[in-house]
Amino acid sequence: MLKERFERLSWVDVFLRLFQIVILVLIVVGIYNTWQTGRYTPNQWATLVFAGLAQGSIYALIALGYTLVYGILLMINFAHGEVYMAGAFSTVFLAHYLAANGMLANHPVISILLLTVLAASVSMGVAVLLERLAYRPLRGAPRLVPLITAIGASFALQYTFRGFYGSEFRAYPEVPALTRKIPIIGFEVPIVQIFVIISALFLMFGLYLFVERTKMGKAMRAVSEDKDVARLMGIDIDKIIVTTFAIGGGLAGAAGILNGLFRPQGVYFFMGFFPGLKAFTAAVLGGIGNVPGAMFGGLFLGVFESLGPNLILEGLGIPAANQLKDAFAFTMLVLILIFRPQGIFGERLGEKKA
Repeated sequence: MLKERFERLSWVDVFLRLFQIVILVLIVVGIYNTWQTGRYTPNQWATLVFAGLAQGSIYALIALGYTLVYGILLMINFAHGEVYMAGAFSTVFLAHYLAANGMLANHPVISILLLTVLAASVSMGVAVLLERLAYRPLRGAPRLVPLITAIGASFALQYTFRGFYGSEFRAYPEVPALTRKIPIIGFEVPIVQIFVIISALFLMFGLYLFVERTKMGKAMRAVSEDKDVARLMGIDIDKIIVTTFAIGGGLAGAAGILNGLFRPQGVYFFMGFFPGLKAFTAAVLGGIGNVPGAMFGGLFLGVFESLGPNLILEGLGIPAANQLKDAFAFTMLVLILIFRPQGIFGERLGEKKA
């Protein structure tokens, strides 16, 4: 029995297994060396964890758009990062107007709600327009065609919004009510991070209830399972697909506002590229097409990206480890695709469905 298993192993399997062992050894060595030095205090580690959870919450909201569209159409909407950018970039002007009028300081809850509604509406409109103009005519085409179209749509949206608003960097104004720190389990945590985490969890839980408990959510799950059978049952496929794009776009717009509150700087026409790729990484990590998986993947990626450079890379003697957090996140994507391409919560698809 053991001999047969060895005979079935190819040199590729052996190489990947050795590569996996090397990666695990490097991670363990890096963590051990970092803990031994005692360079960081518990308060600093807590700061990194909460910052990672806040950033991961934003990734999770964007990742939900990827996973919803993939669950329905089995395609990757690589223009989703630009859907996120559209809402955040369009709303920065309203944010400055509210700050200039004192509304942001005196009525922060109403102001943030107004910003979120505008950003979600813009992103939702862009997502629906994208589906109607770019993807619906190609619905029966080979899968590579919509993928290439999505990349082209991504560039088209970037330079369209550059034409609308210019190429200069902008920043969201600070909300005075969110600049304080509050004590949590003995650590001082910026209240803006807690606000971002709670708001994102609220939106994610609302989406989960919508998909699981509502009639529209059940129709979405039916279309995801089998479009032909769903059509025979009287479900309007086009309506479900448009609704899916609209929900994903609305969540991306809300993520843009939360990102503007958490990291105010860096609002410009290209701002959706890296968050979009990281959100795609989060969706793959959790299991593309799996809603709870995208939520978990985003949170995990945010914490891993925040802690990893300090916890692992510094222990391996790599200089300027904090500047490598983007490379760290994308390296995780490569490792996921190599060792578990279906993700943590995903399932292996049969050949016909995949």
